[in-house]
Order: sequence, then structure tokens, then C-alpha cells
Amino acid sequence: QLQLVESGGGLVQPGGSLRLSCAASGFTLDYYAIAWFRQAPGKEREGVSCISRGGASTDYTDSVKDRFTTSRNNAKNTVYLQMNSLKPEDTAIYYCAAALACPTTTIRREFYYWGQGTQVTVSS
Repeated sequence: QLQLVESGGGLVQPGGSLRLSCAASGFTLDYYAIAWFRQAPGKEREGVSCISRGGASTDYTDSVKDRFTTSRNNAKNTVYLQMNSLKPEDTAIYYCAAALACPTTTIRREFYYWGQGTQVTVSS
């Protein structure tokens, strides 16, 4: 069955770091751009980042672009989200999702596969 699986979430203090992983189960990740989304309690789902199939292009929402880095290792069939300088407002469930390419301001993309989410809690 085609599925994405996130891991690496947890509880961290403000200013700390976490690295999330997104691994494919049942298919090869190479063919897909991978985006990270997050949803905090009481808030709408928010796009966090996206990385192109080859990993050469990345995109971030403004609130994280100076702190988060997404990367991929296609040989390991895994995409990462390195989160540094974490803030309480980063607390959310983080999801990864696969599309044929990253969306832009003018081009929407369908995300075919989603993970179950991993909880990130930033609190002192």
C-alpha cells in the first residue's frame, strides 16, 4: 500500500532543534516533490516547505524560511525537515505529502500521498 510515514517529532524546548523524516512505504520517493504541512490546534493547515524531485529547489513559508531546511536523500528514499531555533508557535502536527511538483503562487498541485503526521511540541 502506498503511504508516507513521518517520524522524528517530539517535545523540545524553545530554541531547540528537531529533524523530521518522511519515508515512503510501497513506492519510490524519487519521482515526487515532497511538501511539509503542519496543523496547530484551532488553526488551518499550513504549508511549511516543499522540495523538488531532484532536491535542487526548495520553498518555505516566511515564518520558517530562516530556521527550517528541507532536504532529501533519494538513495534512502527519505525526505527531511531540519527545524532549528524552534518557537512555541511551531507546535503542530507535521505532515509530509507527495506531488508531481511543488506548487507555486500560480500553479496548484495535487498531493497524492500523505503521511499520518508526527507531533512537534515546543514548550518550556
